[in-house]
Amino acid sequence: MKPPCEIVVWYVIPAIRSELAKELLNLGMKQKDVSELMDITQPAVSQYITDKRGSGIRLNDNVRGMIHDFARELSVGEATKAQLIPRTCDICHHVEISDVLKQLNIDKSDLGEDCQSCLGSEVN
Repeated sequence: MKPPCEIVVWYVIPAIRSELAKELLNLGMKQKDVSELMDITQPAVSQYITDKRGSGIRLNDNVRGMIHDFARELSVGEATKAQLIPRTCDICHHVEISDVLKQLNIDKSDLGEDCQSCLGSEVN
């Protein structure tokens, strides 16, 4: 059994990054600019947009809307690179972990009570 923090690192954050990279590209940014803004390599951007990374789960429409809004703000200068980590954390907290666990075929009851701090929107 993977601990919840590993699920977040391996599935949730890459899915958020993938959606953000795709949105930024859809808004007219170049892969190089996206990589610099997101502080990742250009090959990582390429892997996100081709679903070689970050495609292990599907994010719900609410979370995807938050990512879209953040991408738009970044593309027009209303948000900055310095906001990338706090906004990603905020978005992550809105991910419905029960949905993620269902997509990964993991029963939430299998998770220990001590290991629920990184379960975003559904702690306790």
